[in-house]
Amino acid sequence: MTRAAGLERLSDFLAGAGADYAGSRNTDRGPGATPTTSALSPYLRRRLITEAEVVAAAESAFGDGGAEKFVSEVFWRTYFKGHLETHPAAWMDYLVLAATDRERLAAEPGLHRTYETAIAGRTGIDGFDDWARALVETGWLHNHARMWFASIWIFTLRLPWALGADFFMRHLVDGDPASNTLSWRWVAGLHTRGKHYVARAENIRRYTDGRFDPVGLDEYPDCLDEEMPPREVAVPGADAAPAGDVALLLHLDDLHPESLPLAEARVARVGGFLAHAEGASEGVRVGDAEAMTDALGRAAAHFGCDAGPVTSEWNNGLPVVTAWAPIGPSAAALPGECLRVRRAWDEAAWPLSNRGYSRLRSAIPRLTGA
Repeated sequence: MTRAAGLERLSDFLAGAGADYAGSRNTDRGPGATPTTSALSPYLRRRLITEAEVVAAAESAFGDGGAEKFVSEVFWRTYFKGHLETHPAAWMDYLVLAATDRERLAAEPGLHRTYETAIAGRTGIDGFDDWARALVETGWLHNHARMWFASIWIFTLRLPWALGADFFMRHLVDGDPASNTLSWRWVAGLHTRGKHYVARAENIRRYTDGRFDPVGLDEYPDCLDEEMPPREVAVPGADAAPAGDVALLLHLDDLHPESLPLAEARVARVGGFLAHAEGASEGVRVGDAEAMTDALGRAAAHFGCDAGPVTSEWNNGLPVVTAWAPIGPSAAALPGECLRVRRAWDEAAWPLSNRGYSRLRSAIPRLTGA
């Protein structure tokens, strides 16, 4: 999991599947087939590569019109982050629900059996079982398969949505707190109240090229509901990097220190720390560690200073500066005295992400200079 690997993946996508992305992105052709999506999310999730450079590369390769659908999908990731920043209760409520639902597993044998059958891929539902096993074995699912899986989990198996989101976060190598939490809420009908995503057998047959043909799905369920939706708050203000020597703290949400907005600050020391999702699989932990090692190596070369894991007094008394960590494990683990700088990309897009996606989508040409 390195920046070089992410750039190579981007190059392969632009030279191959990217040309037909708008028409083929919803099709999951299965293991061993050429991906119909970019498969860049593990690198974007850790910002080994940035949204800005991915969008610029796509527009350069395909022109504004040819890249429109792909660019819009990149902005969905930005939208989810901005929406969670302006609705932090969605994350906190998810954590509480997941913890409560795990307690229910111990107290309710029927729920426990259904849950264990689902995560082991033994439900007998064609497709769903394959996706459950693939997720655990590979840490990856096609985006459309994630939607089908979540819908079947919630509406056919009647399992708590927060347990499904937790299952994904433990195993997905691109597990992103914002995208994962809000996608599950969207499927359930909570993100856009009254509008849910329903997995239908015909749609699964069509977009898996007939590989799967599930029976017994609930194709006419009611949306989930909640007593009080997450309250909107303003995007918190960022800090300015001070002039002079600083210690730069790296975390898993932004591992491209070379492009951080550091103004007149001079990086004299670099430290990195890992804050995994609770219960993260070995595959996720290995990917995180590889990504951090790669970023620390690049930071040492770029800034010409020592870089390594955070230890006691690692900053040698210098002010600590870090990239803004969106809501999630990294943000929760950051020391309170950090100065948190924010990229121009997020500064411009997050305030437009407080409601539905359409507001941000309409601003894409202005934000990208297209």
